[in-house]
Amino acid sequence: MHLSTRPTLRRVALTGAALLAATAAVPPASAAAPDDRSPSGGGLSAVIRYTENGVPHILARDYARLGFGTGWAQASDQVCVLADGFVTVAGERSRWFGADAAPDFSLSSATRNLSSDLYFKGVRESGTVEKLLAAPAPAGPGKDLKELMRGWTAGYNAWLAQNEVDDPACKGAGWVRPVTTADVAARAFAVSVLGGQGRAVDGITAAQPPGATASPAGPAERPPAAGPVAGPAADPAAAAEAAREFFDTARYDMGSNAVAFAGSTSASGRGLLLGNPHYPWHGGRRFWQFQQTIPGELNVSGASLLGTAVVNIGFNEKVGWSHTVATGTPVNLHQLTLDPSDPTAYLVDGEPERMTRRTVTVPVADGAPVTRTQWWTRYGPVVQALGPGLPLPWTAQTAYALNDPNAANLRGSDTALAMGKARSVAGIQDALRSTQGLPWVNTVAADSAGGTLFTQTQVLPRITDELAARCSTPLGRATYPASGLAVLDGSRGDCAIGSDPDAVQPGVFGPGKAPTLRDAPYAENSNDSAWLANADRPLTGYERIWGNVATPRSPRTRGAVEDVSAMAAKGRLTVTDLQKQQFANRVPAGDMAAADAAQACAALPGGTATGSDGGAVDISAACGVLAGWDRTADSASRGALFFDRFWRRLTAGTPAKDLWLVPFSAADPVRTPRTLDRTAPGIGRALADTVAELKAAGIALDAPLGEHQFVVRGGGRLPVGGGTEALGVWNKTEAPWNAAAGGYAEVSSGSSHIQAVGWDGGRCPVARTLLTYSQSSNPLSPHYADQTRMYSEERWVTARFCERDILTSPKLKVVLVRERR
Repeated sequence: MHLSTRPTLRRVALTGAALLAATAAVPPASAAAPDDRSPSGGGLSAVIRYTENGVPHILARDYARLGFGTGWAQASDQVCVLADGFVTVAGERSRWFGADAAPDFSLSSATRNLSSDLYFKGVRESGTVEKLLAAPAPAGPGKDLKELMRGWTAGYNAWLAQNEVDDPACKGAGWVRPVTTADVAARAFAVSVLGGQGRAVDGITAAQPPGATASPAGPAERPPAAGPVAGPAADPAAAAEAAREFFDTARYDMGSNAVAFAGSTSASGRGLLLGNPHYPWHGGRRFWQFQQTIPGELNVSGASLLGTAVVNIGFNEKVGWSHTVATGTPVNLHQLTLDPSDPTAYLVDGEPERMTRRTVTVPVADGAPVTRTQWWTRYGPVVQALGPGLPLPWTAQTAYALNDPNAANLRGSDTALAMGKARSVAGIQDALRSTQGLPWVNTVAADSAGGTLFTQTQVLPRITDELAARCSTPLGRATYPASGLAVLDGSRGDCAIGSDPDAVQPGVFGPGKAPTLRDAPYAENSNDSAWLANADRPLTGYERIWGNVATPRSPRTRGAVEDVSAMAAKGRLTVTDLQKQQFANRVPAGDMAAADAAQACAALPGGTATGSDGGAVDISAACGVLAGWDRTADSASRGALFFDRFWRRLTAGTPAKDLWLVPFSAADPVRTPRTLDRTAPGIGRALADTVAELKAAGIALDAPLGEHQFVVRGGGRLPVGGGTEALGVWNKTEAPWNAAAGGYAEVSSGSSHIQAVGWDGGRCPVARTLLTYSQSSNPLSPHYADQTRMYSEERWVTARFCERDILTSPKLKVVLVRERR
């Protein structure tokens, strides 16, 4: 590696052509630092220009070299997190970390390492990923994407070979090893199935036929102790509720807001985009910020999920886009009628078909290897449960198979690459149609011509309402209306899922069926269905599997639609307005309920209320706190913390029908339900419990939010604004409560890679960004907490996109990276 910021090299960096020449050959002596350590021998190379906050701008002359620079730069910031993920997809967590330890949940929802390993080792040994890699495009990855992946792999490995890991999380660890392109593809596969097989890993690896006692290949066949155990099937009503909760996007640790404004609403007559994805702050689903440039071919800036060689959300000189987790149900079940003589065979049109056995052996630290069999059908794996609330018992008569079409989808990065090349929202749509690789997200986009787009173009099983009505089992007749989870009769050939002619793969909806809104004054999504992407132009007519219509919206959706519709009506919008929206920290739930709650508090006799433990609590001071609160979740806001703790309790213990005097109306979905019922019995109890909790923790009822919602970096506290899903705050902040540590002492998920993008008619986009948890997870890195500090202070990074902006950065550092041969 050659690293220099000397004036000579800065002069070499004045043009992209000169930098590209540097990637083709070792620089001449005049361009090299005196201690030139550039490796010789050829191989892949790239130029990385670092600007403020450690943001790399990767310049290369082809896709393999671009991938090389991306893999190198990503490893330098996130090697431990990346290496941990590669252990996961190799099925070796039990070997290194123990069978009963919990994974970080970034690549599946497996509850312990053993079930994670059994699943991912089964994927590896079945050749699933290799077959997808080998499929010709568009069914499989395209040539450019394969070159990017090859380069990323080489770049990651080269960084490992040429640098010493100093991150305490994995320094000297034997599990930090070189990887292959198949490892990188396996990680992409894990992301693709996160909403399907990845959420059912425990149920897949625990599923065993009735009476199974031992496997010829190893120890007794039995479900993992921490996994779901088959019990009685849920009754239809309970199953419907369990499925609704399982697929409820409000309960995910990933969410997001995004809004696109049309040129008719902006000061410049051009589009505007605000993207605010809500993702985990720790582990393998962090975003990483960068720019990729191949002159004349690709120039895109944004962020990728770790281990990905492309920009997943971002912008170029003409168009910007973001994603939000969608409400489409990405899987369905097939209820199997089993052969009376063999519970591992099932009947289709009266003919038996044997299940396929996948016998997997997992090495375990300080113990004997564990061998277990998984069972697969023409529909997918047999699954024993979807979460703890929806048992799917395997009996002598019945079993359930999970169909996840994203298990045949390795095209997500092709979609991202095509979007990075798009020149308009129409180009974004074309990219989505031609690759159809997004597994579980919506897309919101705006362009420099003033266009806007919302589309739910995601990979979903082709379950029409007609098919569900004709082929649902009794269980499916309960779960499909409630959640979009179809349970089809697997014994009938005429219940097979069909295909659309415009679909890239069999068995899924074509992109022409996706709910889509073009060129509305605004297009917004906050993880509810497509219905109210624009409240004045509601989307209807789609199949239930895509999402619901005319049902209550979340507080976050209601607040977001109120905010962005008012912004659009105001007009003359700029990027500055987007920045203000991000940190407005308005609490919609507070606007709806705080005044009524304060009055209910003041009406309680004697200023006391009865807590959950039956004791009387003086709540009189809380009434003034609620009444005086400014209805924001700013870090300086007094009363925000009290309302947050109170509102969580009240909504958790009181059904919505008992909270509001004005019920939900589909004719007024943004303003209903409303008007808190001050006589609701849960109000007093929630007030009493909140007062008691805060007093026991030594926290003043009117303490500023930031004193008790913070992160610790470098030994110091950084206050964090924003609020939880229950409050409906745009700037979402989710944190576990730890009274002993001072309250909300670390953010678990929430606002992550934020981008406010617009165009003013010049050659460069106008963009402000913020990576809330910073570029590096290494506490020794200068970019471990710099943007986190900026987030705490509500400051932004001015994006450097055009060459002149990159090369005039006062923090410019130019790095030539090469592969040793």
